[in-house]
Amino acid sequence: MKRTFRTTVLTVGALIAALGLPAGAAHADTTPRIDLRVLVVSDGDPSTDAIAAELAAAGTPYTRIDLTQPGRSVIDADFLADTVGGRPRAKFQAVVLPNDNPFPAGSSEMAALAAYERTYDVPQVDAYTYARPEAGLQYPVFGGYSGSLDGKQAQVTVAGKSGPFGYLDGPVPFEDNDPAIGESYAYLSRPVAGADFTPYVEAAIPGQSAKGTLVGEYRHDGRRELVVTFVYNQYQQQFRLLARGIVEWMTGGVHLGASRNYFSVHVDDVFAADDRWNSTLNCTPGDVDCTDPNATPDPIRMTAADVDHAVEWQRGKDFTLDFAYNGAGSVDHREDNNGADPLADRLIARRGEFRWINHTYSHPFLGCVQDTSVVPWKCATNADGSTRWMSRNDISDEIAINRVWGLSAGLPLVNDELVTGEHSGMKVLPQQPQDNPNLALALGDNGVAWLGSDNSREPDQRRVGPATTVPRYPMNVFYNAGRASEQVDEYNWIYLSRAQGGSGICEDNPATTTCLPAPLDTATGYAGHIVPLETRIALGHVLSNDPKPHFIHQSNLAEDRIAYPVLNGVLDGYAALFAEDTPVVNPRMKDIGAELRRRADWQTALRAGKITAYRIGGTVTVDAPAGLAVTATLPTGTTLAGAAFGEAYAGAVSGWTPATGTPLSLTLPASSAGPAAHATKPAPATGPAPRTRVPAGVTDPVGHTADG
Repeated sequence: MKRTFRTTVLTVGALIAALGLPAGAAHADTTPRIDLRVLVVSDGDPSTDAIAAELAAAGTPYTRIDLTQPGRSVIDADFLADTVGGRPRAKFQAVVLPNDNPFPAGSSEMAALAAYERTYDVPQVDAYTYARPEAGLQYPVFGGYSGSLDGKQAQVTVAGKSGPFGYLDGPVPFEDNDPAIGESYAYLSRPVAGADFTPYVEAAIPGQSAKGTLVGEYRHDGRRELVVTFVYNQYQQQFRLLARGIVEWMTGGVHLGASRNYFSVHVDDVFAADDRWNSTLNCTPGDVDCTDPNATPDPIRMTAADVDHAVEWQRGKDFTLDFAYNGAGSVDHREDNNGADPLADRLIARRGEFRWINHTYSHPFLGCVQDTSVVPWKCATNADGSTRWMSRNDISDEIAINRVWGLSAGLPLVNDELVTGEHSGMKVLPQQPQDNPNLALALGDNGVAWLGSDNSREPDQRRVGPATTVPRYPMNVFYNAGRASEQVDEYNWIYLSRAQGGSGICEDNPATTTCLPAPLDTATGYAGHIVPLETRIALGHVLSNDPKPHFIHQSNLAEDRIAYPVLNGVLDGYAALFAEDTPVVNPRMKDIGAELRRRADWQTALRAGKITAYRIGGTVTVDAPAGLAVTATLPTGTTLAGAAFGEAYAGAVSGWTPATGTPLSLTLPASSAGPAAHATKPAPATGPAPRTRVPAGVTDPVGHTADG
């Protein structure tokens, strides 16, 4: 198989001309400008698109070229580089390709890329490529392996831990979510003899004691490639674990945007009680849609012992829960129990152990007045047919009275946070397609700036009057279950077919992903099925640079304390994967809201082309509109105006800093000047690469043909 690039035989002078460098650039003492933007070349494969999704989530600028689209931009010298003020400019700091060479043989585009990478020391990521000599690896038929890695565990090497994957503890487990479906195809192989190849992630070759590489760095012909030999998509855990390192490798740890692993958990209805699921009636007595005359409420409420357990659990996990509280729950309990409320007494005594959020005083529905004479309920109407809404005064009283009650109890409140009962007041389909118009007014009356919303209904942040929403992930640990058997019984009813005694929701909504082929055992189904599934979903959010909080209910901390197995699964699973310098970030609601809002503003500015950033030697310059918060990830020791920049995370520093209207100038530490700072002239031209043929019987799955 040929891999001979025409650029390899160019003279230095011809290479300069091909890249559009000014005459004499090979000898001028001119450090090139490297723009902080990544070039992503895709042919529609999921692996390249996964890397693009990682860049997008972090706020790292990139340009995507789709090779399958007619009329796309042609990748040539002018596309890649030019001059600005007489200084050579590389328009991209890194290149991501679907494989080591996705172009036809003799492609001028691949030749231009190779020359560009050599000239500016720009690294290339091969998102998913076949193990072959052109990528520095032996063909798998020579003692390697081609096949599934489902359920296997890879390992970060010593070089990987001291390099781009140092934020990981070492293990990289590969998912196996469905034994009937192949999820992770890979090629395991060893470096070609004499190749300058450093494995970063390896896995055992089946049937051998030897290991084969899955991710490694190949240096050749004056170029650097990160070679990845397993396929993935943006949601798979193995990619999520390695994504940060891929980006750090390709950017040299200098890029716009930032990424952290977040996990916050809100516990709703604290001080109150939650109605219990009735396995005979298949509804929840006390709920507006449970109208059976035999429906007798059976509330679930935490005890003082549950509070102590929560405190000790938090201390053991170095984690803080957010308690969304309803003061009327305690007031009513005292009225019914001669003034006694051991739960409230213990919560107040240990109030400093938790964060607290106003959840309204009595947890009413704050939207339209509900007509519960029909199932499902509908909005009541006035005589003229208009919707009857809960009034501004009533909503405001619910917010204000609960705040006063909390302050009188000494709760350490942040007064501009609010979560309404059932996220009510905001639109809820199909019954209430718009917000209660009185909600925004009441939020203004009470200085509410951050309003919890249901991510399953509204995943995007939006304004409600003076407040900005904070979408919250509902965990599929039900509010009306205090015991594991209740959770499983309700889970079976919701996700089984009608023929199996279920609700039929899966038949009516084929897109539902948690449908069951058969009933779960009420004794084992929670630990055996629900906990692993909910853990995987929540951990997926944690690993996706997603700060949105999750929410459960106080009932889940009572009785069987069914929330803890899921929370333990997330936190213990995380601790087994990540190094100590990459902790779970556990912010409160208003900080999450601010992070989401900064990100939205940043993305808007990026799309509008209002941000310019580049590196010249050891200096990074960022030009952005005044007042915009700028985000970047940079090496430890970077300074801005003489002061340390950012906060330490995952072996780097990152954070936000406001633009002032004049370009920001960040100084990298001397130890991080990096190759780009020294790429003042093109690397020497090399001779032709040796011809390599695909051995007989070998299939090259990434589109190359023998001798093609």
